[in-house]
Amino acid sequence: MLAQGLAQYHLRTALIGCASVLALMGASAARAADEEIQVYMNDINAPGQPGLDIHVNGVTAGQDMPDYKGGQSSLHRVRVTPEFSFSLDDHFELGLYLPLATLDSSGHFRVDGWKVRVKWLGRHPERGFYYGVNYEVGRLDYGLDRNPWNNEVKLIGGWEGEKWIAGVNANIDFALSGPAKAPADMQLATKLGYKITKAITIGVESYNGVGTVHNFGNLSGSDHATYAAIDTHVGRFNLNFGVGKGYGTNKDATIVKLIIGVPIGK
Repeated sequence: MLAQGLAQYHLRTALIGCASVLALMGASAARAADEEIQVYMNDINAPGQPGLDIHVNGVTAGQDMPDYKGGQSSLHRVRVTPEFSFSLDDHFELGLYLPLATLDSSGHFRVDGWKVRVKWLGRHPERGFYYGVNYEVGRLDYGLDRNPWNNEVKLIGGWEGEKWIAGVNANIDFALSGPAKAPADMQLATKLGYKITKAITIGVESYNGVGTVHNFGNLSGSDHATYAAIDTHVGRFNLNFGVGKGYGTNKDATIVKLIIGVPIGK
């Protein structure tokens, strides 16, 4: 038990250290991954089991302009992204986002890229504190990002009680390649939920840019969004539904999101 505990401690230290180094080395920033509007909590597939989440996000009100020439406008655009996952054991989970698909305001369907991820959750009991780290890398079409190859490091932490659950993610986004050189971009994502019943949790999710590694704390010059959200079950399907308000430099005034957990495992 002591050896196992030391191994987990050293693994956690190494992963967090790698995340910090990658953030400081980031040569260019990436936009937030709006194909997945989610705060990572203490959930993970059972060991050896697959999973499937379908992410659906749309902007119903906001400014009809892209962030750069040749980019997609997010207004009235719907993004649909299947996320396949497989748990290696009680701590490691692999994920594949394929495809990153969009349906624009004219009804045109596009496949705009893919991503892979690996998540490690250390301590993640049903009650008490939990922590972990997630790493993503993927290739995006120019319409979504001027930089084709992007990374994200996500530090995960939180606490779950009998009635309340809280989570916080420190997201560090940066590009591996591309023409838009900028420092790594940082975001703080938080969630606070209250369990009305065993099947229904209501809460607030907030996604707040906090600047770059060279300009940390630049809140007024960053994107922000806050969602009223509900987590529930319909049969064996898990649902997360939220309606959000964008502010700060966020061009999206009203955002609707839905995550459908499809029961493909046992």
